[in-house]
Amino acid sequence: MDGTLTIEEGTLRDFLHLATQNYAALDGQPFRVACRRLARPFRLLPQYNPIRRARRNVAHHYDLSGSLYEMFLDGDRQYSCAYFEDGMEGLDEAQDKKRRHIVAKLMPEPGMRVLDIGSGWGGLAFELARTAGVGVTGITLSEEQLAAARSRAASLGLSDQVRFLLRDYREEHGVYDRVVSVGMLEHVGAAHYQAYFDSVRRLLKPDGIALVHAIGRMEPPGGTDRWLRKYIFPGGYCPALSEVLAAVEKTGLWVTDIEVLRIHYAETLRHWFERFQAKREAVSELYDERFCRMWEFYLAACEMAFRNGPMMVFQIQLARRRDTVPLTRDYITEVESRSAPTKDRAA
Repeated sequence: MDGTLTIEEGTLRDFLHLATQNYAALDGQPFRVACRRLARPFRLLPQYNPIRRARRNVAHHYDLSGSLYEMFLDGDRQYSCAYFEDGMEGLDEAQDKKRRHIVAKLMPEPGMRVLDIGSGWGGLAFELARTAGVGVTGITLSEEQLAAARSRAASLGLSDQVRFLLRDYREEHGVYDRVVSVGMLEHVGAAHYQAYFDSVRRLLKPDGIALVHAIGRMEPPGGTDRWLRKYIFPGGYCPALSEVLAAVEKTGLWVTDIEVLRIHYAETLRHWFERFQAKREAVSELYDERFCRMWEFYLAACEMAFRNGPMMVFQIQLARRRDTVPLTRDYITEVESRSAPTKDRAA
């Protein structure tokens, strides 16, 4: 961040790729083992996220200038893992496929009410409204995202069908046919998983379906990298599935499907990094060089954590009844095929 690192051959991504490929060799070193043991009793403290603190943490990252996110995200401003079916898609196409994949798992029907927890800039809510004919309530703690989503709803003529509120999931008391949450669980904190999934059950109708899409890890529970926690995502934590499922099991919800996406986020982050680099001069004018170096490191390091490290993305489908969704997963592909653009179906 201070500009004192010099890479004489290759790029920052090359260096981080090399480092993360060999990172596992350090895991058995006595010093690292001792550090992990010492940190374990305190790992939940940085993840303590009561509502007021959660608002501050969200503002730190998501209330940056909207112009910044326009420079490196896709046209719909999807700030979560894209879905690469064959690996040849561009970023916009892969994000389109991600939205269709999630919608297929939700099985929405016209007239239903959907809650989007952590609705971002509204892209998924608009997709649901336009393709499924449902009414969507999106809740967020980011004032910047809220203003942008409301403005876009008005420009699309969807303000009567899609509404956005500045609200924490613990403050919501409606009842919905469907609940969806994309990229939100990472900001909840392990100490609050029970409250989070209790809320999902409370907000879901008896025949409802919920879908949670989040970053996780394929290893046992741990902590958040201290640099990421300080500069990028205060209060953030990417859980092990064992932590998530332990909370779900206490709610009485059925886990009706789990899908693990492995390389998808590495490819998403590669696209973001390349787009950020292409707009680097404009980002520097918006903020400064130190900010640019910070975000270059963030995007590249996170890419390599997915490419070579233990990070992955999971989608968990939940229901209050065991017979709410079909008996096999074939329906997901069938719905996606019907909703795909003509060129995708032809391919």
